[in-house]
Amino acid sequence: MAANPSDEAPAYSEAEKGLLTSVSRLPEAAYPKDEKKDPFKDEKKVDVTVVEKKDVRPAKPAPKPRKKASKWILWQLWFNTYRKLFTIAFSLNMIGLGLAASGHFPYARKYAGAFAVANFNFSILMRNEIFGRLLYLFVNTCFAKWTPLIWRLGCTSVLQHLGGIHSGCAVSGIAWLLFKVIMVWQHRVSEHNTVVILGTLTNIAVFFTALSAVPWVRNTHHNVFERHHRFVGWTALFLTWSFTIANDLWDPNVQAWNLSAKHIFKQQDVWYVMGMTTFIALPWICTRRVEVDIELPSPKVAIVRFKRGMQQGLLGRISRSAVKEYHAFGVISEGTHAKYHYMICGVQGDFTRSLVNDPPKYIWTRELKFAGVSNTSTLYKRGIRICTGTGIGAALSTCIQSPYWYLIWIGSDQEKTFGPTISGLIHRHIEPERLLLWDSKVRGGRPDTMKILKEVYESWQAEVVFITSNYIGNSEMMEGCKEAGIHCFGTLWDF
Repeated sequence: MAANPSDEAPAYSEAEKGLLTSVSRLPEAAYPKDEKKDPFKDEKKVDVTVVEKKDVRPAKPAPKPRKKASKWILWQLWFNTYRKLFTIAFSLNMIGLGLAASGHFPYARKYAGAFAVANFNFSILMRNEIFGRLLYLFVNTCFAKWTPLIWRLGCTSVLQHLGGIHSGCAVSGIAWLLFKVIMVWQHRVSEHNTVVILGTLTNIAVFFTALSAVPWVRNTHHNVFERHHRFVGWTALFLTWSFTIANDLWDPNVQAWNLSAKHIFKQQDVWYVMGMTTFIALPWICTRRVEVDIELPSPKVAIVRFKRGMQQGLLGRISRSAVKEYHAFGVISEGTHAKYHYMICGVQGDFTRSLVNDPPKYIWTRELKFAGVSNTSTLYKRGIRICTGTGIGAALSTCIQSPYWYLIWIGSDQEKTFGPTISGLIHRHIEPERLLLWDSKVRGGRPDTMKILKEVYESWQAEVVFITSNYIGNSEMMEGCKEAGIHCFGTLWDF
């Protein structure tokens, strides 16, 4: 999602400081060897007089005021596929709910509980890592390279923004559940007190589960989000089971419990809740405590090494605990045949800081990794992967495993920060003609990223650009690419 960044490009944060002190040249098409072109000819020249100093760093050029994107570009980036999918899912449900509440949809009114858990069922499915991997596998297998570019771009966009369906169905499920509980309260004279109490408690638990996932909580208080979304969510699942069974067993017409198992298994909402439980439990069967080696090239970064190789475009969750505080990082690997895979953990919070200050020998992880947007790189004939700082963790595997992807990595004091392991992976597997490493410390400042992207996009004949950067950097590049007509996908914050 794009944002409205400030006019001036911000300085790099500590977590964004990157890789190699060596500097790769720009593409030959952009800067021919036989011509001495100044890549910064548009920048204001600053004369520096050196007086008996052996080591003088280049003066950092003053940043240019960035042209603001048009309102149409900002609208396109704001109303992206995530919000489109959310709007479709939520709108269809609200139409049905409105018809049910007004008496024009008697089936939905009678089975409002089933509509609620059906939405929860589909919402959880969109976040199921096994389902996600199967969906990515299907798309990458069936539609790679031969289908029209617009179709492949659409596939990538939908896969990246499945969270829109997740949140749209979750909010809709809460609305249907509230409608169901309101009807229970309206007929509480004929309803058993157990049904009324369980329905109310279920509504409260589900509401707080969703509340913990609003953007502000999720992005600024990640541990609060995870603890409440998981543990209150599990409580909500238990209460949903209780409310569903109690509601199905109680017959308000005869004021008695119908304890027939055959009767229970004929109720559709029971099967929906069973599906919810299965989708929640499945990823946890892949959780293991594994041995790791942690390399600390600098106080700002931990390189975590795991056994076995991985395909490109995956992310993994790790934690010091079996059930608490899982954090996702990009997976770097030379391929499924490799002996190891790696995660780059930049120090940004308590968890990543603890990896540097107290490196563990074992760590909890889900052995089945989940797919990210880079996993769809196989759909395209040629592409560009641009990243800043620790974003290399999500980008590097794609360029290592495919000779058709160009890597642009922007950072500062890179080799000292990230160490020889990452440097070695880059230079062993990525040829100089498809590699641009920009060390802002050596070059005296940040580059004009859009100038670089446009030149590489044309010379490399790329079909798409994948971006991994911080919020402001991502916004700048997304806006610039949209204005230039460059197909791009940026870092996704799950709103």
